[in-house]
This record gives sequence, structure tokens and C-alpha cells, in this order.
Amino acid sequence: MRSRHAVVARPHAGRSLSGRPDTAVVVGPVPRSWQNPFMSRPVHALPKAHLHLHFTGSMRPQTLKELAARHGIRLPESLREQHLLRLTPDERGWFRFQRLYDAARACVRDEQDMRRIVLEAAQDDAAEGSGWLELQVDPTSYAPFVGGLTPALEIVLNAAADASRRTSCQVGIVVAASRIRHPLDARILARLAARYAGDGPGQVLGFGLSNDERRGNTHEFAAAFRIAARAGLAAVPHGGELLGPEHIATAVRELSPRRLGHGVRSAEDPDLLRGIVEAGIALEVCPASNVALGVYPTAAEVPLRQLLDAGATVALGADDPLLFGPRLADQYRIARQDHGFDDGQLADLARGSVRASLAPPGTKARLLAGIDAWASSPG
Repeated sequence: MRSRHAVVARPHAGRSLSGRPDTAVVVGPVPRSWQNPFMSRPVHALPKAHLHLHFTGSMRPQTLKELAARHGIRLPESLREQHLLRLTPDERGWFRFQRLYDAARACVRDEQDMRRIVLEAAQDDAAEGSGWLELQVDPTSYAPFVGGLTPALEIVLNAAADASRRTSCQVGIVVAASRIRHPLDARILARLAARYAGDGPGQVLGFGLSNDERRGNTHEFAAAFRIAARAGLAAVPHGGELLGPEHIATAVRELSPRRLGHGVRSAEDPDLLRGIVEAGIALEVCPASNVALGVYPTAAEVPLRQLLDAGATVALGADDPLLFGPRLADQYRIARQDHGFDDGQLADLARGSVRASLAPPGTKARLLAGIDAWASSPG
């Protein structure tokens, strides 16, 4: 049972959304998971799959600084000082985010840089309990430095295969087109992705569509998704973070997604959410980035429970921890500390991430068995 309202100082495992490793004073009902912190299992030990992480945005801050120094590039102050973003959910806020993201991406200049990013993403995920990572990349930005689109994608795929051998986290790749480029560019990327389509680590598993939802017409990208679908690639476009239910409905109708990147604002339309659940479309929910981009004022206001109570399959993701701060394990801490999830519910979230993944059956079985072991172990 929950206790009565109380004023408590709760320990914050890891860092808060502000980046400070401190305690927070909270007024309100005390969630079960706070009442006996000694019975809470460590979230970094919970096996899980990570389905929403961007290539450049996965970088460690120190890695970015080292790449910038190596290539003689001066970083904006926000990136030099590791200021975590808190933006407004309008075009001005997105412009600032995009400017910083582009500045970070400009520091990736050769094959060595690209390989380092993939390996470190796998190492960081492995340290946080992830046994499967689907890393999203648009090779367009890196192509000029390595000889073209095909070499850029091949470098990432080879690095993913190598990281899968060297760490306990297997890495598959999602090729993601950008809304700010012409739909014909998306078709080129879809054909490239189709050439490397597979079903395991170091292969292309899915095709996505990212960047500002307010840009471009979704139906104009449908042809690219049909190309990808014919090659057996899963459709995993972004939708439902900056724009609401109407845009989600368009993405579902035009792109036939297996998962939606974010999709969190489907909670605003019960009928739409019911249709998503019935269609078996999973949602890649990234609470920390939702707050950083101003979609919700606080992590507690992200409708995580509402989505799950409606029957949605939810996979927590970190999105762009380089800019937003919290990595994968922190998203589970948000579920525990801001939404009151107990260990059994966290285990269910992790199961959802594995089942919604594009991992091979053997990998799924191994991770699901690990989740069961974590949930049944002493606290």
C-alpha cells in the first residue's frame, strides 16, 4: 500500500534531468518504489533492448571534445560546457537543438571517428544492461568525408558487427531519412538500406524518418518506405512528439510503421491510441528528451502510465544523450522515481523493449530469460 502524503527527500540514482547528482524534495504520495530503496534492484542490471538512439547523439561528451580538438573545430559553449538542453516546443527551440546537433555532427570527419562512436555506444549500452541496440544513422552527413553514401553505411555496419563481437551488446542499424531533405533523397537511402538488409547484428534492420515533424509532407516519403518494405525492412519513423494525434494518424496511414519513434502524444486521442494498440505498433518513448524539447514540463507529466494502461507496447529510449543528458538506464529511473514503477513493472517495460525489437529470436530469448532472472532475484 502507498503511504499517506509526505514530504520526503529521495535519493536520485545517477543524475537528475538537471544533471545534478543530488536529492530532490517531493511533496505528495510516496510511490512504493521509494518506500524501501534497499529492495529496489539496480536498473543498470536489468536486461533490456535499446530501440531509439541516434548515431551522433549517442556520443559521449568527452568524445565530442576530443574529436573537435583533433579536427580543429571550435564547439559552441553549450557543447563545450555540457549544458543540458531545456527548449521550447516551437520552431525556435528546434532550431537551437538542430544547430547544436549539426555542430556535433560536423566533428565526425573520418572512418576512425565513425567507428569510435559505434563502439562507444555499444560499450555504454552494455554497461547499462542493454543486450541489443538499434542505432539510427543517416549516412548522408558523413558521406563527403569517406567517399560516398555506400562507404559511409558500410563503415557503420562493419563497426556495428565489430562492436557486437567486442561487447555484450549486439548492434543492428536503422537507416533514417530526414524530413528536411527532399523525398527523393529518402528513396535513395531506402534503396541503399535495402542492399544491406538483414536480420542480425551489423546489418540494416529498419528504415526510419527523423528530424522536425513540422517539415515536409509525410505522404511524399511513403514511396521510400515501400522500397524498404519490399526488402523486408521494418518501418520505424518518428512521429507524435512535436505534433499530436492528427500527424500520428497520417504517419500510421502513409508509412505502415511497425514502431513509432516517440508516439507519446497518441495519449491525447483515446481512439487513436486504441487503434495503435490493436495494430500492434510499439512506441519508442524517450522521457528525458520529451522534457528537454519542452513537450512536457516535467518527466512526471510524460503519459507513460496512460500509454501502458491502454495496452501499448512501450520501449524506453535515450534519443540523443549527448544533448539531453540521461542515457538508457536513466529512462528506467525516471519510470521508477517519477512514475512510481516497481521492479515488476520495470521488468515489464524491459520485456516490451525486447519484444518490440528487431533482434534475432535467440537474442530475444536470452534477454527475456535475463529479465525473468532479474525480477526474481533478491532485492
